[in-house]
Amino acid sequence: MKANNMKRFLLALLFVPVTVFASGAALHLDRAPNVQDDPAALQNGAKLFVNYCLNCHGLSFVRYNRLTELGLTDQQVRDNLMFTADKIGEPMRIAARPEEQKKWFGVMPPDLSLVARARASGDGSGADWLYTYLRSFYLDDKRQTGWNNVIFPNVGMPHVLWELQGLQALNHETHKLELVVPGQLSPDAYDKQVADLVGFLVWAGEPGAGFRRKLGYGVLAFLIVLFGVSYSLKKAYWKDVK
Repeated sequence: MKANNMKRFLLALLFVPVTVFASGAALHLDRAPNVQDDPAALQNGAKLFVNYCLNCHGLSFVRYNRLTELGLTDQQVRDNLMFTADKIGEPMRIAARPEEQKKWFGVMPPDLSLVARARASGDGSGADWLYTYLRSFYLDDKRQTGWNNVIFPNVGMPHVLWELQGLQALNHETHKLELVVPGQLSPDAYDKQVADLVGFLVWAGEPGAGFRRKLGYGVLAFLIVLFGVSYSLKKAYWKDVK
């Protein structure tokens, strides 16, 4: 990534959370299911991201060949997930052209490589924020896109998953969302798809986290064994000392 692009990316990460939480109001975030140990869920999340998100949002810190760490083969990645690059070692860049995005949205949609980490706050983890956000869109004819969001008021992003979830409306008396037109999926099935997508974004923010967890468990097991051996040696050396 070039220096100028890196600067713009880091500035986007810095300013977006500030904009959302500037009011200081606490947010009610639903707990995101943890799917980090479920390769099938992460593979499904990768498919959802490529099909619904990659048109506008890239993962410039993740190369396509890292998707093999989710249990996919190089050929599966090439055939089913790699639509914005020619070589499997290239980053997961956006499908749309930057100048087109600026024309459509006024600004370029942010890169999502670190969004799960950047959205963490005192209200919950970044995964909790994303899980709640992707389930909180509702119809709003006052907005140019026709959509608004409960936890991100006046968001510029349209609800790209509306066909799966259906159409929600905000009850201004109860301040709750109501499903007015069902989507292709039941509410529970939609929540599962969102959990998989969020899980993939969490993985994308730190692909090596799973390996480090396994390594940490191995180190702990080694230390426990080492403690047992050391304690046995200590008893053997000092058994005749009063």
